[in-house]
Amino acid sequence: MARLPNDRGPVAAPAASTRGGNRTAGGSGEGIAAAHLRSIGYTIVERNYRFGRGEIDIVARDGPTLVFCEVKLRRTGEFGLPEAAVTARKQRQIRFVAQGYLLERGIRNTGCRFDVVGIRRVEGEWEVCHLPGAF
Repeated sequence: MARLPNDRGPVAAPAASTRGGNRTAGGSGEGIAAAHLRSIGYTIVERNYRFGRGEIDIVARDGPTLVFCEVKLRRTGEFGLPEAAVTARKQRQIRFVAQGYLLERGIRNTGCRFDVVGIRRVEGEWEVCHLPGAF
């Protein structure tokens, strides 16, 4: 079921288990986010791109625009909304890694954007909040 950007709504549970630590949960969150992005017409280019000490969860294309996407997953509301965890410091790190991506791939003259996908558990269902152009 396709959703418009910024829509919150339940999505199917991830195929991978969210038990067993952050690495597994993060992978599942990225799977949910990738499925959501595909459902609204994005093409996933790469996942878990690393540059230096940083990582970009998903690199995708939204038409001609290259999108660097940060994914945050929360199983409970104890620590607030997941998308709020993308702090100014994290944004700087993502920008730095994105510059590395463009440099390594020799990409020039391409529009780029930074999206955030927050995923949280609400009444047993995964809820997705996609923020295109979040920063």
